[in-house]
Order: sequence, then C-alpha cells, then structure tokens
Amino acid sequence: MEIKQSTIDDIDEIFRLYALAAEYQREKKKVIVWPVFERALVETEIQENRQWKIMIDGVIACVWATTFSDEKIWESRNADPAVYIHRIATNPLYRGQKFVTLIVDWARQFAKQHHKGFIRLDTIGNNEGLIRHYQEAGFTSLGLHNLSSTEGLPPHYKVAPACLCEIRI
Repeated sequence: MEIKQSTIDDIDEIFRLYALAAEYQREKKKVIVWPVFERALVETEIQENRQWKIMIDGVIACVWATTFSDEKIWESRNADPAVYIHRIATNPLYRGQKFVTLIVDWARQFAKQHHKGFIRLDTIGNNEGLIRHYQEAGFTSLGLHNLSSTEGLPPHYKVAPACLCEIRI
C-alpha cells in the first residue's frame, strides 16, 4: 500500500470512484449526494499536485484532494495554517479498511512538512455516520455552519449547512 500523487492518467478512475461514492450516498438515504464535479477542477488539482491516491497492488483504492486555503467554507478560520482535505472516495473493493485514519496519519506529516497547524475537512449536512467516522479517525466536529456564500462552490454546498471538522497538529 502506498500513497502517491494522482496523474492525469488517473482522471477517469477518479471520476468513476466519485460516481460510485455518489451512488453509495444515494443508497444511504438522508445524506447529501455529491454532484458530478467539474473535470477541470480535478485536472487543475492534478496539475497542481493536490490530488492523491492510495495504491494497493496496482489498483487505486482511495482518492482525495488537498489545498492550503478554503476560504469559502472555513471563512475567518481560513487564516489558520491548515491542510484541507476534500472528496475522499474509496473504491468499493476496499471499503472498511480505515483509509481515513491512514489519510490522517499521512496528513499529519504533510501538514508538518508545510508548517500547518491543522488538518481540516467538511461534510454537508448532519451526516451522523460520516461525522462519527471522522471523529473515530481523530477529528473534532465543530458543528454545523451555514456558509455566508456558496457562490463558486459545488452545488451540494447550497443544500445544507457544512459540518466542519479539524485536527490540531
């Protein structure tokens, strides 16, 4: 198992995993379902070395994106030095392997290398199961927050408040 940066050759698989994640969300009921994300968004993340993958025996088992700024979601807290994680999507063949915990371990080192004091992520709505999963991986839930502006954010941010979660390094 290794963590690597995604390449442009991975983009179709990344979008397949996003579609499978959205299908899983639909099955869960009562949770906000991911929209189809813009391909240009992921292409930019790959070009900027901000899209990551867990590889197991040559198969992409999980993907996520990072950024060092997330002002639209974290608003005034964005001033804190943080690594923000977005769109964790796990290959269904590898569910249940605690990849969020693995990502947190990786992100702790990544944050330290980049002189960041927090690891942060969000989820939309009161997805109690996912929030609990994040808490089990070490995140503290900061509760639900209505965003001041959702302009420029993917459409699911317009549906419900964001639950903000963080780990202080």
